[in-house]
Amino acid sequence: MNKKLAAALSGGAVLMLVLSGCGGDDSDEKANAWAKKVCDQWQPELKKIEAANADIKRVATESSKPDEVQKTDSAAFGTMSESYKTMGAALQGAGVPPVKEGQTTLDAAVKGFNETSTGYAALKTKMDALDPQDQTKFADGLKEVAGGLQEATKGGKDALAQLNAGGLDKAINSQKGCQVAAPSPTPK
Repeated sequence: MNKKLAAALSGGAVLMLVLSGCGGDDSDEKANAWAKKVCDQWQPELKKIEAANADIKRVATESSKPDEVQKTDSAAFGTMSESYKTMGAALQGAGVPPVKEGQTTLDAAVKGFNETSTGYAALKTKMDALDPQDQTKFADGLKEVAGGLQEATKGGKDALAQLNAGGLDKAINSQKGCQVAAPSPTPK
């Protein structure tokens, strides 16, 4: 029952892996300086999101009891909600990026990360409301939570697309703080 949730949650990890790319050229020092401000603040949040996704996958692939799944997933959703909120604040704090339509790019990206933060907070609330004692209802509830994941991550995906479309992809991808290692296979 929980494997579908794990598969759906992997999408959250994919969202962050979009940031791991090849380094860009250093022709635009202003964009690189802006991206460094952002990525230095994003790094701890990206690590938290990676760890939260790993916890969700762990309880989904092990034969975990419903109450452990609920506790782990709820904590992970809470972590992701806070991390995306912090990432949006880091963008805001870095100021308007030095690109054409910089304010529009910034506003749209911040809005997207805040939407994903709100989406994960809503998933945490749904997860907390599930009754782990009733396995049938719990399984149905997990399906509903998994179904809401795509909507929850949409804002963050849109935010990244906005930053890329704004011409910041090379600057962001060249920063170590925004590079996420591909997840290693979990040992069995």
